[in-house]
Amino acid sequence: MDYETARSLLVNQGMATEEHSDALLTHLTQGQPPIPGQITSILLALKVVFEALRDAREFDRELACALYLLSTESRYQFDLGRKRGVAWPPLLDEDLTRIATAVKSIFVGTWQG
Repeated sequence: MDYETARSLLVNQGMATEEHSDALLTHLTQGQPPIPGQITSILLALKVVFEALRDAREFDRELACALYLLSTESRYQFDLGRKRGVAWPPLLDEDLTRIATAVKSIFVGTWQG
């Protein structure tokens, strides 16, 4: 996966819109589990983006927003769903922690995972 593909995937997954009805945030908001392989693709894309931006002093607002939403909104929707009785997949909690850690790594510039 190259940087542009990874960036596009993360923006699409983090910016839930009607155009991207299969986005992670859309699924979680609807109380649905991620699509099989979706978390793996997101984690791979996060690593690719980290490597590409490791020494960057700044990056674009759209990507920053998508990363922020992936790390915060996904956790919020997960917790909200749990309170509502959604039976999430067993590893989703850990996966969302991995996403948040990878996003932090991109902002900090040092891999945390």
